[in-house]
Amino acid sequence: MKIGKRNIWAFAWGALVGVLGGLIGLGGAEFRLPVLVSFFNYRTLQAIIINLIVSLVTVTFSFVFRSGVVGMENVVANWAVIINILAGSLIGSYVGVHYATRINERALNRVVVVFLIFLSVVLIGHNLIFSLGSFQLPSLLRISFGFLAGMIIGIFSSMLGVAGGELIIPTIILLFAVDIKLAGSLSLAISIPTIVMGLFKYRSKQRLKEVKPEQEFIGSMAFGSILGAFIGSNLLRYVSSSLLYLILGTILLLSALKLAKHKPTKN
Repeated sequence: MKIGKRNIWAFAWGALVGVLGGLIGLGGAEFRLPVLVSFFNYRTLQAIIINLIVSLVTVTFSFVFRSGVVGMENVVANWAVIINILAGSLIGSYVGVHYATRINERALNRVVVVFLIFLSVVLIGHNLIFSLGSFQLPSLLRISFGFLAGMIIGIFSSMLGVAGGELIIPTIILLFAVDIKLAGSLSLAISIPTIVMGLFKYRSKQRLKEVKPEQEFIGSMAFGSILGAFIGSNLLRYVSSSLLYLILGTILLLSALKLAKHKPTKN
């Protein structure tokens, strides 16, 4: 694929995934990752690092754009929820890079596929999950579960180049009884520093140089993501959440199956 055409596709995919992310409050990385590996033929670790960079752009602008719909004051009022999960996710994000840079490429692909299938089940079955309501737990136990969940989310975030929104949002809803739209914005607030931590750790291991030649590609996808995040965030008040989760879960499952058939390239 020629460079010009490749960058146009990068912008288009970035915009499409950005719309999906802006609608729910995700970085969209779980949809972007199979595209980077299967469509653009990046090695899995390369795709993960690119995914983190573009995800950071997506979640940052989605957070800003969604503030007009959800209300920044509502986000600030739930600062304790953000700090609780963020404390665990930052630690998990730091630890996760250690495994991502050492695990065999084929094994990493398998981890990605399993993770994507799990997320698709969470999305498709979201009505059942959310209908359970929040757990009535003592404050100390709820905080402990939030911290532990944050650690797990952070590990997957840095290992797989995702923001972890699909895990963060159900965690916030079930543990803290927060509305799903507000939970999406809280998820974005948690994802931003988590992704930064993952990128910082990759930089300290000098792995960012692996994607340095791809700056133009990354820029194209990032600009597309900003446009998509703007569109998606403004559609938030009009789209049915239940239908949206069902569609996204189906897409995610198909993406996982496609990635499972992909043969990792040799370093």
